[in-house]
Amino acid sequence: MKLILTSEVTGLGGPGDIVEVKNGYGRNYLLPRGFAILWTRGAEKQIASIKKARDAREIRDLGTAKEVAGQLAALKVKLRTRAGESGRLFGSVTTGDIADAVKAAGGPQLDRRRIEIVNAIKSLGSHRISVKLHPEVSAAIEVEVIAG
Repeated sequence: MKLILTSEVTGLGGPGDIVEVKNGYGRNYLLPRGFAILWTRGAEKQIASIKKARDAREIRDLGTAKEVAGQLAALKVKLRTRAGESGRLFGSVTTGDIADAVKAAGGPQLDRRRIEIVNAIKSLGSHRISVKLHPEVSAAIEVEVIAG
């Protein structure tokens, strides 16, 4: 099945990429969740607008990515959230919460889809999160979750 990706799919590609996937994966996962649209000659014309939006969000080159990684390494990010007496959170911390906390701490605007949380953050304390800025550059952020 030939599809055009509309958002970042790990291991497959980014917005605007034309990919060939198995029928079940495309029909049952990518299409219903809006990660892709069917490839047609008409839809191929939409690729230009998708790629233009992608380029606006994407960090341009390796040098810029390393500069942003340096900014993130020097940042002290604190995230206030509700927690119980034992230090367990009501819910969990999402990538959107982290992107907002980085922006509030004076850091660069991050795309929440680029933030990778290995284990769900469900407790107070300091947690290490990675951000994939560029295919060759990843940055690590130390986020301190505090009760508030």
